[in-house]
Amino acid sequence: MIDSDGYRPNVGIIIVNKEGKLFWGKRIQQDAWQFPQGGIRDNETPQQAVFRELKEEVGLEPSDVRVLGRTQDWISYDLPKHLIRHYSQPICVGQKQIWFMLGLESDASSINLNQHETPEFEDWDWVDYWRPVQEVVSFKQAVYHQALTELEESINTFWLNRA
Repeated sequence: MIDSDGYRPNVGIIIVNKEGKLFWGKRIQQDAWQFPQGGIRDNETPQQAVFRELKEEVGLEPSDVRVLGRTQDWISYDLPKHLIRHYSQPICVGQKQIWFMLGLESDASSINLNQHETPEFEDWDWVDYWRPVQEVVSFKQAVYHQALTELEESINTFWLNRA
């Protein structure tokens, strides 16, 4: 599904553990790390897409996490020209994303990168909050910064400072 401006609606998923570290996944057969993300299907809400993608990419169930927050509006990025598939119709020029912050309630041993027949990630780590902004591919850095900035209050209010 591509919108009239050429953007694919998508969800981004930031998983935080009880120590405030973020799930950081290494894309399969690539030297690239990122947060889980995925497209929103027709007749699917962003939250439904988050839970589907969470299961497919990380192997977690909705009961393994708690929704701490989400971005208020779409955050978009443009694909570099060499990544645009000009032979596809309609042409996708980038992605627009709603980002969700999820607190991991279950144990990290629940994470299973091989849940789906075509895994997205081959490895993962817990990293400091701002590290992904520096390490993600350059065309996603502004999106990561904006999402982490907007969701930082959610992690502090609903996760790290709970009684």
